Amino acid sequence: MDFKGSDTVPGPRAEDQLPQTTTAAAKIVIVGGFGVGKTTMVGSVSEIKPLTTEETMTQAGIGVDDDFGSDTKTATTVAMDFGRIRITDKVVLYLFGTPGQERFWFLWNGLFEGALGAVVLVDTRRLEVSYEVMGRLEEGGVPFVVAVNTFPDGPRYPLDDLRAALDLPPDVPIVECDARRRASSRDVLMTLMRFLHTLSLRGSLT
Repeated sequence: MDFKGSDTVPGPRAEDQLPQTTTAAAKIVIVGGFGVGKTTMVGSVSEIKPLTTEETMTQAGIGVDDDFGSDTKTATTVAMDFGRIRITDKVVLYLFGTPGQERFWFLWNGLFEGALGAVVLVDTRRLEVSYEVMGRLEEGGVPFVVAVNTFPDGPRYPLDDLRAALDLPPDVPIVECDARRRASSRDVLMTLMRFLHTLSLRGSLT
């Protein structure tokens, strides 16, 4: 039946379709505390229009949610962010950004399922929120790298000092990044892929 007033469902955009050369895909999670830049990183690096589940922050969250940066941050992810990037003609990464508010962390287990690896975004103004994040990845057996998002007003420390403060094993990469910049975010993902390749050669990646 033809409904003249109905909307037509648009087909996929050409830029959203995978090239025929694609032969492998991997799920990567972008994880971290509230306001560390997860949505920004997914949005900056995704080659397709990212899917976000941001909702406006309200007074109801006072005393429940982490309110760090609430004077400038007006929305927060409540489910996940999703994006996609090809790192070679054959390999594509599907990116899943986790919610940062602690009351939504129950969603993490589902997002971690099937993930090849993770990026832990760190804010030097609040290193303490990263400890449980990394602990949950370790418990889930998800390999990760640490990316220090360089906020303009955030203190800068030598990476060796940050490694010690975060109690990172010597083989886990830690790098600085600017989550707003595509090239910087892509470099972080490439660091993760190289790390995963190294683990695979060691037989440590299952």
